[in-house]
Amino acid sequence: MAVPSSNAAAAGGAEGPGALRPLVDVVLAALHEGAVTRDGPFPAGGPQKVGSEVRHALGDPFPQRGTGAEEALRSLVRVTAHGAADPAHPLCTAHLHTSPLAVAVAADLAASALNPSMDSWDQAPAAAELEAAITAALAAEVYPGVPGVQGAPHPDALVTTGGTESNHLGLLLARERHGAVQVVCGAAAHHSVRRAAWLLGLPEPVAVPGPGDVLDPAALDGALTDVPPPHLVVATAGTTDTGRIDPLPQIADVCARHGTELHVDAAYGGPLLFSPRHRTRLTGLDRADSVAIDLHKLGWQPVAAGLFAVRDRARLAPLATTADYLNADDDTAAGFPDLLGRSLRTTRRPDVLKVAVTLRALGRTGLAALVDRTVDLAEQFARLVAGRPGLELWEPPTLTTVLFRPAGATDEEVAAARRTLLVAGAAVLGRARADGRLWLKATLLNPRTTTSDLNDLIALVEGSTRR
Repeated sequence: MAVPSSNAAAAGGAEGPGALRPLVDVVLAALHEGAVTRDGPFPAGGPQKVGSEVRHALGDPFPQRGTGAEEALRSLVRVTAHGAADPAHPLCTAHLHTSPLAVAVAADLAASALNPSMDSWDQAPAAAELEAAITAALAAEVYPGVPGVQGAPHPDALVTTGGTESNHLGLLLARERHGAVQVVCGAAAHHSVRRAAWLLGLPEPVAVPGPGDVLDPAALDGALTDVPPPHLVVATAGTTDTGRIDPLPQIADVCARHGTELHVDAAYGGPLLFSPRHRTRLTGLDRADSVAIDLHKLGWQPVAAGLFAVRDRARLAPLATTADYLNADDDTAAGFPDLLGRSLRTTRRPDVLKVAVTLRALGRTGLAALVDRTVDLAEQFARLVAGRPGLELWEPPTLTTVLFRPAGATDEEVAAARRTLLVAGAAVLGRARADGRLWLKATLLNPRTTTSDLNDLIALVEGSTRR
């Protein structure tokens, strides 16, 4: 039998680091070259130019004879980096798209090299123990006052791919407890809530209007009175378009009066828990039955790093399933951990490793400093916008999202200005509708951004709409 060539060397085992080291050097050089030649937050030229560059670098997508590991990495990593929307650049602010911490990326390399699959203990002994410890610690952050002692609710959390999967779990577990629940949410709830209801065969969610894009407790109370139970209320802590946080204590009060379960989508705002300065904005979160949090947003992790937390681990019981080759009953009885009930997925990566490394490396104070710095940047940017007569600020930010627009511009001109900056590769801004108008959206997630960067972004927007 032929021995695999060096192009097919394994990444794991004692020989793996030696095979990886020169290839990692190639990747790092290609990343650097791509970023330098891009020279900005976004590739210039628009879709046709980017597509042409990628097709040229790719050539035959599946050649008869390979080009070798180093050439393939150099050419394709370089063109991908050159053609990237680079969240490490301070003028890339369109989405909840963060530049991950280098320490987290390094940990992710180890996870990829080791390649444990988190569906059975015999594939991931250490990773399973690590996940149990980290999810317990993070669940305690969400539910700090819940006893977790014999006979009392015991908080727990699952690692997910992000808010979409976490919201799906929230609806699924409510359905398993109560049958065909009627989901009631705010008009600005994430689209994954509606999609999860559709996938689960639940009725179309009832969207309750409110001021701006927050869920109004009085309107919620009326909706729960008018719509036959069982209900599941989905509140939001950090809407995608504006970053607003629903009034969680009042919503929890309404849910308690109606005997209704509460799920909070805190995918965006949840990491405020790590900041002593800002965690009070999430007062009431611990009254939710389940919570979604993303650490690949305000946690600076590589995608994916989601969390689904529950007040009581007993709520996770419907996820239990048995596959004899993964969690045979006699193995479980013998004390081998059963991992299948920890996810809807079977094969899954040890995404907890990068999170564990980040928490250990930065500690509470380090992570809080990043959260605080990013919130401060958004507040500073809003003040700068408000001080420019040619710009209009929607309102001061709740989290790190700032909506603004050129004063007097039409919606068409606002949209065109955004596309102009994209095609030039000069800045990456999002778009959002609020109060019936189209706004430019800056989602500030890069704690290395400076005041000079913020002024540069303002100048680019002003220049793109100057008549």
